[in-house]
Amino acid sequence: MTSAPTVTTLDPRTLRQWMAQHEDLVVIDVRSAAEFASLHIRGAYNVPLPLLSEHTAELAARLGERVVLVCQSGVRAEQARQRLSTAGVDTAYVLTGGAPGFAAAGGDVVRGAQRWDLERQVRMAAGSLVLTGLVGGRLISPKVRTLAGIVGTGLAFSASSNTCAMGTALAAMPWNRAADEPTATSAISQIPAAGA
Repeated sequence: MTSAPTVTTLDPRTLRQWMAQHEDLVVIDVRSAAEFASLHIRGAYNVPLPLLSEHTAELAARLGERVVLVCQSGVRAEQARQRLSTAGVDTAYVLTGGAPGFAAAGGDVVRGAQRWDLERQVRMAAGSLVLTGLVGGRLISPKVRTLAGIVGTGLAFSASSNTCAMGTALAAMPWNRAADEPTATSAISQIPAAGA
């Protein structure tokens, strides 16, 4: 007899219901501070994935039974869920469709200055580098085509490892930095302790 798989995703409509019914709900947005500032779910806490990854145990100690993780599309939120699971938090859910999906479903969101999300920036950078490699290979030297191969290899590795070096690099760019980047102390201490 096999057990049913654990459900780890949550649709926006269900989150809206939970927000109205459960006081113990904690919504954690794992996107960068700049992405969070441009659009986030009202009442969500911003704990960017790199911070969460470095301070998983500290964050896990504060969380209760009802945790929803949010990003742009679900990829970073799933990485956060896996990290928290290793620290004993087995009840975290990943919001399908991310913050934009919640907004589209009529959820209460806070909108700030609009900017491209990190995933869109990665697609633009990767596409531009491949195009540059192909055109440069045709017009300058066939060796320039190597750039397209390097980017393709990086994308394949990114998909297989569920990481993104280009996204990490782009997140560090000045246009992706918010004025008030959270620290471990400020990000984690803002979350109410479980049972408090």
